[in-house]
Amino acid sequence: MAEFQVDGSVDITDVVCPVTFVKAKVALEELEDGQILSIHMNGGETVQNVPRSIKEEGHQVLKLIDNKDGTFELIVRKVE
Repeated sequence: MAEFQVDGSVDITDVVCPVTFVKAKVALEELEDGQILSIHMNGGETVQNVPRSIKEEGHQVLKLIDNKDGTFELIVRKVE
């Protein structure tokens, strides 16, 4: 993740949909516009639903990183 200056992070591996998106959204709300959030999440439906919901909210998905252990890092820029 050296290519991004991450300003905040949230781990949503311990919750299930729809709480996954709710926790990610709350973490984004705590950031200033233009800041970057790293979201640590499980695979499966979460890795499909959370990025889609983030985009629908108008934020920018920068990168999705497969950690090769069943988890992913979603890198998101907050957009006003």
